[in-house]
Amino acid sequence: MKLELRGLTKRFGSLVANDHIDLTFEPGEIHCLLGENGAGKSTLMNMLYGLLRPDEGEILLDGRPMTYGSPGQAIAAGIGMVHQHFMLVPVFTVAENVVLGRERTRGLGLLDQRAARRLVRELSDRYGLAVDPDAKVEDIPVGVQQRVEILKALANEAKILILDEPTAVLTPQEIDELIEVMRALKAAGTTVVFITHKLKEVRAIADRITVIRRGAVVGTVSPQASESELAELMVGRPVQLRVDKDPATPTDPKLVVDGLNVVDSQGFLAVDDVSFQVRGGEVLGIAGVQGNGQTELVQALLGLVDVASGSVRLAGRELAGATPREHLDAGIGYIPEDRSHDGFVGSFSVAENLILDLFQREPFARHGSLSPAAIRANADHRVEEFDVRTQSVDTPVSSLSGGNQQKVVLARELSRPLELLIAAQPTRGLDVGSIEFVHRRIVAERDQGTAVVIVSTELEEVVALSDRIAVMYRGRLVGIVDPDTSWDQLGLMMAGVPLEQAAHEAEENPTTLGALEDAS
Repeated sequence: MKLELRGLTKRFGSLVANDHIDLTFEPGEIHCLLGENGAGKSTLMNMLYGLLRPDEGEILLDGRPMTYGSPGQAIAAGIGMVHQHFMLVPVFTVAENVVLGRERTRGLGLLDQRAARRLVRELSDRYGLAVDPDAKVEDIPVGVQQRVEILKALANEAKILILDEPTAVLTPQEIDELIEVMRALKAAGTTVVFITHKLKEVRAIADRITVIRRGAVVGTVSPQASESELAELMVGRPVQLRVDKDPATPTDPKLVVDGLNVVDSQGFLAVDDVSFQVRGGEVLGIAGVQGNGQTELVQALLGLVDVASGSVRLAGRELAGATPREHLDAGIGYIPEDRSHDGFVGSFSVAENLILDLFQREPFARHGSLSPAAIRANADHRVEEFDVRTQSVDTPVSSLSGGNQQKVVLARELSRPLELLIAAQPTRGLDVGSIEFVHRRIVAERDQGTAVVIVSTELEEVVALSDRIAVMYRGRLVGIVDPDTSWDQLGLMMAGVPLEQAAHEAEENPTTLGALEDAS
């Protein structure tokens, strides 16, 4: 089935999310849409899937204009979509999820379980999607859950399959399995539209790559294009992709975590007997698929959650049980994973946000009153130093772009002497240019002798920034390794394989992404 987009446009008020997009997706090809977060990729796909209606333009299937206003109509037309956040019922089995909405019944209106299982097995065998029909979704790994989502679309006889950021929560081994699944779908004649912002992945799997920037198509290229060429298309200027840093010169341990245990809000042990050290002048990266205790670990290091047991010492001072204010006063800077929720007050000005953790101190406050002149002078200095693009320091932070919001957070947290910098997902949602800036400032802080902890689900970012890498799985540390450890070994450790076994298996069974990393 051939899919064509002609002049497709979508506006949200004054924002043009998609601007007269012309695209063609050929039958049986893997066509990657590459672009930064916010470039308009998901908006475009949501129009194809009937979740949004275009303001202008048309969608054609095999030359016939299509007008549909719901996912149900898109599914009936042969279009399926696997969303970044899965649409599965955790307590249902695989088979029950696959037939949800199109159930066959028997007897007293009961689900025909036998027919549902048979359908799953048939599709699994045809496309190489090994899945147990009787497994509960809540009990299977994330990579297998994604297979269930793909099976759902195939059960609806999708001829065009849209995968929206499908690798965001996968290990390298699971990504490799997904690549094989996409190749099997292509061989069967299915058109695969693969949305991502990750350069290595598109070069590994795409037949063609279309780059979208600020809602418009800026080019369609072959997978032979280099990562530098793709990045320049995404951003509009040459970009330094590799983190430029000298070897670390670490000092004595500054952060010492010993036997740390944290129980989450549901009563589960989210951090399980974790111990590690971070020396001054080094970056410890924490890798792992999201949801394996990284968030709770960071919260414990900041005093945002109670520590069930264990010790957290910074520069010799015990902080377990201390308040968040006491943690900040001990010299911790914090870049939160959700900046809009935890990093700033959107209605406050840039100047006010730059002193959120210092407002009670001189020169910003004297005798219980704020000093507007000192606050503005600080803001003027920080805005220039961190290249915050804003019309005025009086502008509300909520009106800034994501990259500039992150720069405000960074400027505030690095505006005082630190013993420890904790950066959780420091570049989430940023364009390549902003990522380059954030990485440079983090490395500069390391070089000043600060201990740095980076938590990121982007394995490439962890490898690029870290002097050592700690891998977490289900709340435990699987091991701590050097940054030159292969992606394949890191991916196996992220899946819970012990360190030595992971090293052996990685050597025996290299993945596509691992081979690309070695080649680069």
